[in-house]
Amino acid sequence: MSRIDVRKTYKLYIGGAFPRSESGRTYEALDTKGGFLANASKASRKDGRDAVLAARKAFGGWSTRTPYNRGQILYRIAEMLEGRREQFVAGLRAGEGATDKQAHAIVDESIDRWVWYAGWADKLAQVTGSANPVSGPFFNLSSPEPTGVIVIAAPQESSLLGLVSVIAPAIVSGNTVVVVTSYARPLPAIALSEVLATSDLPGGVVNIMTGDIAEIGPWLATHLDVNGFDLAGVDDTAVATSLEADSADNLKRVIRPGAIDWEGAPGLARMTAFLETKTVWHPIGV
Repeated sequence: MSRIDVRKTYKLYIGGAFPRSESGRTYEALDTKGGFLANASKASRKDGRDAVLAARKAFGGWSTRTPYNRGQILYRIAEMLEGRREQFVAGLRAGEGATDKQAHAIVDESIDRWVWYAGWADKLAQVTGSANPVSGPFFNLSSPEPTGVIVIAAPQESSLLGLVSVIAPAIVSGNTVVVVTSYARPLPAIALSEVLATSDLPGGVVNIMTGDIAEIGPWLATHLDVNGFDLAGVDDTAVATSLEADSADNLKRVIRPGAIDWEGAPGLARMTAFLETKTVWHPIGV
């Protein structure tokens, strides 16, 4: 007797849970030859609002954890990803058309990138903060603080390494994020959400939605409880310009899209883009 494959329909990842899209819509994720891989939920405006709400609720607890503890949690994510290596390799071979060697290299680099950012957790304040010379009997100290809730349009082509390279720097400093995945290649992000759910990361710190950034992006860009927008995965210039303009409503910090080599050295730019600087004055002496 021939067996019929069980066709998967993946859900969203919001607030540490896996809800269906409230719209009930799905779309087909295909391999590089046009073959069916799975159904992915197509997130709606309401799903976006729910994700922002979950991210805001998680922000207080996540931002006040010690940097050392945040680093431990990012390292734990790397450990979990390492344990599911073959699942990610298979996803990259099917979704991106990578060879086995290429897929293993991408997964290795993705794991290493989590570790790299984990190492920065308790060092970022020393590098970006400062003791400022002032004329007067005062200590003047500047220290970085997380911006808040960040929306991320994940890279469309680099569905795993690019994804990790935009999520990790945003959360390592204490921000919480709402991620809209690659539309055509959502499966690595879905697999990553399963890793996050079984790591020590608190629910709501990372919220992952599959769907079309051109559809739900405008609602997120105008949402007044969103503090920043990373447009890395917005390939359409007109859409990117519109989202940037909408983000100005409450002075969101914006990272503009551009050609990025995700395999290159990550650097500090994406960590510092969503930091605020607090300066404190304190009198010297009694």
